[in-house]
Amino acid sequence: MTEDANMFPRRSIRLMQMGLKNKLVSSVDPWLCYYCGECSDTCPRDANPGEVLMTLRRYLTSLYDWTGLSRKFYTSKVWELGAVLLLGGLVVLAFALFWPGITPELTADGGVKINSIMPIKWVEYADWSMAIIVALLLISNILRMYIKIVHGTGAVRIPFFLYFKEAWQLAFHFSTQWKFSKCDGKKYWLWHWLLMSGYTIMFIMIVAFLPWFQTEEIYEPWHPQRLLGYYATFGLLFGLTSVIIGRIRKNNAKFKFSHVSDWLFIIMLFMTVLTGIMVHIFRLGGMPMATYYSYVAHLAILIPMIMIEVPFSKWSHLAYRPFAIYFANL
Repeated sequence: MTEDANMFPRRSIRLMQMGLKNKLVSSVDPWLCYYCGECSDTCPRDANPGEVLMTLRRYLTSLYDWTGLSRKFYTSKVWELGAVLLLGGLVVLAFALFWPGITPELTADGGVKINSIMPIKWVEYADWSMAIIVALLLISNILRMYIKIVHGTGAVRIPFFLYFKEAWQLAFHFSTQWKFSKCDGKKYWLWHWLLMSGYTIMFIMIVAFLPWFQTEEIYEPWHPQRLLGYYATFGLLFGLTSVIIGRIRKNNAKFKFSHVSDWLFIIMLFMTVLTGIMVHIFRLGGMPMATYYSYVAHLAILIPMIMIEVPFSKWSHLAYRPFAIYFANL
């Protein structure tokens, strides 16, 4: 129950019972729990402490978020589903208004001219705008997290050099998800790392290298562009399949309880991967109509998922956890 003087889940649960909100908000303990499920399996009172801390992380996410949207999304299905449908509908409407029409002509390689659906620069600028908005939201929320944790319990003087000395913790724990490997089931770390790395690679290629990734040229299967895309797809599918099977069977403590936001994230990410695969197959197969409609569906799912899940919901944990470790070491 104890590691490096961080007692959890007992301390966090005790603070909740006593209603000590300020101490809860200033604690990193909930983020140092990776929901292995071991505490729930061995709890003599069947209190499901792992799920209690998961609920607490949702609560803390809503407190870090200055917009108040996290709280709305976590407490109201109507708000969350409504936001997803609204953003998805706006994407479809944008294509309906500005779509120049389907180009039946194929490339010299026999592939679909996918960039004729909309100028690639337009899509790239939209990606950059989306990434900037999400980054600003996340950074501002992390800053609030920092203030509450590092300075929340009173005046704390931290040597300036420590911010640089411990910075490696951020990169290491984000890229390796190493804390998950300390769970008894090593498979948990593996599929979580594959899921995270697949998503990160795909996000970087879409936002930073879209003209290279979304090209009309058909590369050889061993080309880096296709290899990275195939790895990302494999990682996402493998991780998602493991999560879906676990949540359906509910034979593990960490999968026994599912919030609406859990399933919405899983479904949206799975549909994003599925429509992305469809676009790839139809494009290589020289099927313009199927490619274009799959592409619109892909973006109509992808954009709401990133705009809602990353800064306000489940996916924000990828940022909060490594920063919590970083703050704990200051």
